[in-house]
Amino acid sequence: MASRSLNKVMLIGNLTRDPELRYTPTGAAVCTIGLATNRYWTTESGEKKEEVEFHRVVAWNKLAELCSQLLVKGRKIYVEGRLRTNSWKATDGTQRSTTEVVIEDMIILDSRLPAQAGKAGVAGAGEDGAGTTYAQPAPTAGKQTKKDEHEEKHESSGATETVNPDDIPF
Repeated sequence: MASRSLNKVMLIGNLTRDPELRYTPTGAAVCTIGLATNRYWTTESGEKKEEVEFHRVVAWNKLAELCSQLLVKGRKIYVEGRLRTNSWKATDGTQRSTTEVVIEDMIILDSRLPAQAGKAGVAGAGEDGAGTTYAQPAPTAGKQTKKDEHEEKHESSGATETVNPDDIPF
């Protein structure tokens, strides 16, 4: 019987750079992210110290595309995934290796609008409470929509509509 093992990483930190999105020859999206985590402590003498760790984070497929669209340098995020170590022989013949966090989940923790909002070039970009960005439609000058016409008809007629609670489906 095989023994169980666990390879799980959970990090909360700030992005050190904008995400880099690439595609493999087979068409799979891969996004690399730099993430910094901080640790604070006080020494016995009362001196405050800080230690920063930098992590290479990799997302694949749909999560990679979402990361490249929603994340910018400075955002605070939570990521969850596993550690993976890659080894290779460098051109000078030395053996090299790097450890990265391959994520399966990402949550944006801050709700502030990043400095590069509208990265996709959408005018009127805004943000919801969860921190994900959305685009607001541009106002239509002098054009009246069907919804506006419908509201005007009801306002001018003075009629009010009553709703039977039994008609509500939930």
